Amino acid sequence: MKRFILVLAVLSGFATSVFAQKSNGGKFSIGFEGGLPLGKTSNVSSYTIGGSFKYDQPVAANFFITGSAGYTYFPYKSAILSAYNLGRSGESFIPIKIGAKAYFCRNFYGEGQLGLVIVTTTNGGTAFTYSPGIGYNFAKSVDLGMRYEGWEKSGNTVNQLSLRLAYSF
Repeated sequence: MKRFILVLAVLSGFATSVFAQKSNGGKFSIGFEGGLPLGKTSNVSSYTIGGSFKYDQPVAANFFITGSAGYTYFPYKSAILSAYNLGRSGESFIPIKIGAKAYFCRNFYGEGQLGLVIVTTTNGGTAFTYSPGIGYNFAKSVDLGMRYEGWEKSGNTVNQLSLRLAYSF
């Protein structure tokens, strides 16, 4: 875990230095996210909902470095709520990721991100997150992306298939 945090710190420093350079077409976006839990995660929750803030910085033709932060909520299924006295109706997470985006043609892209997710419950800790995905930009200001997202902690995985509808500015 210490190595992961060190690598994340170095990558964050690199991303910060890239973002600090004079902007050459970099874009911010704010998006609504919804997802479907997969695997064992689908036994606990039927859907996810959230939002995110993202920055894309061009570093070469059709290639961008990305940074994002967001909020994701997994509401518990009613069976979980009735079986356990958890004192809350779901779990909240704050994913923080950096990555790369490459355009394959004019508006279609592939993207991969790595980072960490903060579990907001008391003593929830952090988990490693990864998310490969694809997307399409409509009219330069609307972005629709789909990704698989996995969160790994102590051999356990929380995963989802997620859609992001975003406005870029």
